[in-house]
Amino acid sequence: MKSARSEQEFQNILRRLELALDASQIGVWEHDTRKDEVVWDLQMHRLYGTGRAETRVKAQVWVSAIHPDDREQAQADFDEAIARKGAYSSEYRIILPDGAIRYLRSRAHCFEEDGSLTFIGAEWDVTTDVLLNRELQQQKAIAEARAVALEASTRRIEYAAEHDYLTGLPNRRFFDRRLAELAEHAGLEKLAILHIGLDRFKQVNDTAGHAVGDGVLKSSARRIAAAVPANSFIARVSGDEFAVLIANFASLEDLKARAERLAQQLKQSVWHNDEVLRTGASIGLAAASGRNVANLLAESDIALHRAKKLGRGRVEVFSAQMKAQLNNERRFGKQCARGLEKGEFIPYYQAQVDARTRRIVGIEVLARWHHPKRGLLQPAEFIEIAGNLGMLDDLDAAILKAALKDRRAWIRQGVRVPRIAVNVSAARLSDPLLVDELQRLDIEPDTLSFELLETIFLDNSEDGVLANVAGLKAMGIDIEIDDFGSGHASIIGLMKLKPRRMKIDRQLVLPITTSREQKRLMRSIVDIAKALDIEVIAEGVETLEHAKLLTRLGCDILQGYAIAYPVPAADMLARLTQTQELAGQY
Repeated sequence: MKSARSEQEFQNILRRLELALDASQIGVWEHDTRKDEVVWDLQMHRLYGTGRAETRVKAQVWVSAIHPDDREQAQADFDEAIARKGAYSSEYRIILPDGAIRYLRSRAHCFEEDGSLTFIGAEWDVTTDVLLNRELQQQKAIAEARAVALEASTRRIEYAAEHDYLTGLPNRRFFDRRLAELAEHAGLEKLAILHIGLDRFKQVNDTAGHAVGDGVLKSSARRIAAAVPANSFIARVSGDEFAVLIANFASLEDLKARAERLAQQLKQSVWHNDEVLRTGASIGLAAASGRNVANLLAESDIALHRAKKLGRGRVEVFSAQMKAQLNNERRFGKQCARGLEKGEFIPYYQAQVDARTRRIVGIEVLARWHHPKRGLLQPAEFIEIAGNLGMLDDLDAAILKAALKDRRAWIRQGVRVPRIAVNVSAARLSDPLLVDELQRLDIEPDTLSFELLETIFLDNSEDGVLANVAGLKAMGIDIEIDDFGSGHASIIGLMKLKPRRMKIDRQLVLPITTSREQKRLMRSIVDIAKALDIEVIAEGVETLEHAKLLTRLGCDILQGYAIAYPVPAADMLARLTQTQELAGQY
C-alpha cells in the first residue's frame, strides 16, 4: 500500500513537472557524449519545429538547425563544457524549417558515470527578450547619439551667440563679459582697450557691395590679430568697429606706438570698376589699473570719436578733458535738437548779384540759430555737432520750409523774388523720400536751387543720389555745386552731374588780387565751366577790387561782403522792395 502511494506521488510529481515545463515552453534534453544521439522531449521538437514525436534524434539534427554564423561558437561552448566536465551554457540562433529565425538559450549540467559524461539540460526560446533587448540597445544608442548631437548643437549655439559669424572673432556680448571678468580680477595690474573704427568703410560697402565690404572686414580682423600681443582679446563690437583688450602692457607710450603702427597696417585699397577705394582706421586708446576698468570701453569710444573728428587715420588717447569736451558737445547737441523742435533755427539771406549789372539775381539761404541763452549763432558753431548727431537733414528741411514761407510772404506783398538757393546735406540728398517730400511743398519751377557740397556728389554717387538729383531737376529745381575747389572734383564728375551753376570756394577767390598764379587758376576754372555750359558764382568777394577782377575773368554771379551781408528776412524784404522801387524809376 505504501509502495502504491509512493508510485502515485511520483506520477503526480511527474505530471506537475510536465505541466510546468509545458506552460513555460522549456524543452528538456539529454546528451550522452559516447553516443551520436540526444534525447529530446516533445517541447524540444516544438522549439526546433521538427514535427517529430520520437524521443531520440541524431545529434546532427541539433547541429544542422543552428544558424551557420553561430554554429562554431555553440559547438565550442559544448566542447569546453566537456573538457571542463562542468556546466554548459550557450545562446544561439536556429533556423526553423519555414525559414524563421529564433533565439534559444541552452543550459545543462554534466554527470559522470563509469567514465562517461552525460549532459542533461533545458532550452527555451528567448527571441522576444533578445529582440527587446536589441531594441533597447538601439534606442539607447539613438538617445546617446541625440545627447551627443544636442551637446554639440548647444556648443555651436553658445559659440554663435558669442562670436561674429563673419570674422570668427568674439562679439560685443562676449567682449562685455570678458571685460567684466577682468574688472573683478584682483591681481590685474593694468588693462587697456584699443577701440578701432574703420574709416570710409560705408563708402566701400555701398559702392563696391557687401561682398567686398566683408572682405575688408575679414582682412582687417587678420591684420589686427597679427599686430597685437598674443594674449590680447580681440572682438568685433559693431559693424565696422573692433576692440582689443590688452592686459599688463609695458607702458602707455609703447601701446600708443603699437596702435599707430596698427593704424598704418589697416590701410587698404580696393579696386572697383577701375576706381580705387581706400579704407583706413582710427583708433581710440584708453587704459586703467586695478578695478577701475569698467568704463574703459566707453572711454576708448570717446577717444575713437575724437580721432575721427580730427581727421581719421590717427590714434587718440582718452583723457578727462576729452570726456568733458564730448559731454559739452552732447549737451549742446540736445539743445540743438530742442531748438529744431521749437523753431529756433531761422533763415538768413545773402544776396547774389549779376557780375555786370549788379542786379540781384539770387539769394543764398543761410542757417542761423537763435539760441535762447547765447544769442544768434553762426553755422560754424553748430553745423558739425548737428552732423555728428545726424540732424543735418532735419535742419535742411526746417530752413527750406522757413525760406519758402518767407518767399510766399514777400510775393504777397508784391515783391518779385529772385531764385533762392538752399544747402542740402549728404544725408538729405540720399533720402529716398526726398522728392516726395519736396513735391508736397508745392515748389514753383525755376525758383529754387539746391547747393551740393563738392564732396557730396563725388563721394556719394550711388544710384539713390543720382536718382534724387534727376528728380530735383524734373521738378524745376536747379543743382549747384558749392565750394568748388575745396574737395576733389573732376571734369567727369561735373559732366555726370550736369549742374546749372558752380560756386568757386572763397579760398580760391581771396588771393586773386595778389597772386598771378591764383588768377590764372581762376581763369582756367571759369573756362572749364563755360565749356560745360555751367554758370560761375564767385563767393568770398570781399572788396570792389575782387568784384572788378572776377567780372573781367568771366564770373557770372558775385557773392560776398562787398556785395551784401547775410541779413534776416525783414531786412532782405526791405532790400528787395527798395531794389524794385529803384528799378521802377527808370
